[in-house]
Amino acid sequence: MPDLTLDEFRAEATAFLDANAERRDPEQRFVWGEGDDAMALFEEVDPETERRELERAKAWRAKRFDAGFGYLSGPEQYGGRGLPSAYDRAYAQLEAKYAIPDQGFFGIGLGMVAPTILAHATDLVKEAYLQKMYRGDIVGAQLFSEPGAGSDLAGLQTKAIRDGDEWILTGQKVWTSGAHYSDIGEIICRTDADQPKHKGLTGFVVDMHAPGVEVVPLRQMTGGARFNEGVFNEERVPDDHRLGDVNEGWSVALTTLMNERASIGAGSGGGGLGLANSVRLAEMLRHFGLDQDPVHRQDLADLYIKFQVAKFTNQRALDKIKAGQAPGPEMSIAKMALTQNLTQTAEFVASVLGPRLVADTGEWGTYAWSQFVLGTPGMRIAGGTDEVLRNIVGERVLGLPKDPGIDATTAFKDLKIGTQGG
Repeated sequence: MPDLTLDEFRAEATAFLDANAERRDPEQRFVWGEGDDAMALFEEVDPETERRELERAKAWRAKRFDAGFGYLSGPEQYGGRGLPSAYDRAYAQLEAKYAIPDQGFFGIGLGMVAPTILAHATDLVKEAYLQKMYRGDIVGAQLFSEPGAGSDLAGLQTKAIRDGDEWILTGQKVWTSGAHYSDIGEIICRTDADQPKHKGLTGFVVDMHAPGVEVVPLRQMTGGARFNEGVFNEERVPDDHRLGDVNEGWSVALTTLMNERASIGAGSGGGGLGLANSVRLAEMLRHFGLDQDPVHRQDLADLYIKFQVAKFTNQRALDKIKAGQAPGPEMSIAKMALTQNLTQTAEFVASVLGPRLVADTGEWGTYAWSQFVLGTPGMRIAGGTDEVLRNIVGERVLGLPKDPGIDATTAFKDLKIGTQGG
């Protein structure tokens, strides 16, 4: 048990936050027509604004880390304090009461890449990157999806060929969030093409600023370009930057994916986003004179209930992690529930606003929702498509038989050939 009790820790954290940030007004209520009406799932900003926001975010993380609140549950040898995860949650609850710079820049690096580095990297890599990541000195990206291997991650073709103490990486990655401002990336490559597709994979940590790495922005239908394509042209990576054993990259990828779904599904979007928006949606009904319409009232109640259920389901998963157990299929449920609830929210908004959603008349709280609606389909892909997640839940939670895939079909054919030949 830590010498510092939770109450003592909360007092320490509150003193730091009071001295360095402004408290949010707890009495502030949402009023239709007042304030910013932006509702984008993926905020789109110009490069210069993004650069300034990133600098502010890094400055806050550095201040927070230097005060002892940047890596609370991390090992002390990598800049952490070695406290239980309950202290992370306690700090997050306190910090949410203050106005601080947007920390979304670090979501992927700290939510997905850093835990994978801690679990699978060499001591050299841990010492080189973990403290810098949690202090905000560097940002991490995840390099998994490819043009021909999105949902089927094991079908990736980016290759890594060993050359002495180095690996030569060649290939293409897509849909990499934040690659344009990231410093390092976690990448999974094929290192043995003769093995089955789930074998022969190896993970690495790569320098995103290296000459053999090209980052190309991908324009979305929202108008922004927060996702990127990464092209690796014979980029050399030292073997000491390998994650896990050679050809055992699938287990490395699973570590990242489970943390990814925990980060996306059990984050504020899992339940908090919908519950916070319920007030805005109710006020929208009142503003347009639909608050007594039984169909819209029922739809809003149904949406609220589903976000509340998602919140409770997420809490079950977080309690499992708190008990020292690895994230499991609950994270897939959380991610799937999130995308379904966001899709239902978009449909509800469209039913209320009608043409106001697609025609910008300047009316507050109407056309601004178009960014939310256009961003929702992307959430059905990020962190695992709905189809893949349904398979995971069906097989691992409901115990349904596994669908025959390419590998299974091939094995069946081989079996038939062998039987006929023998």
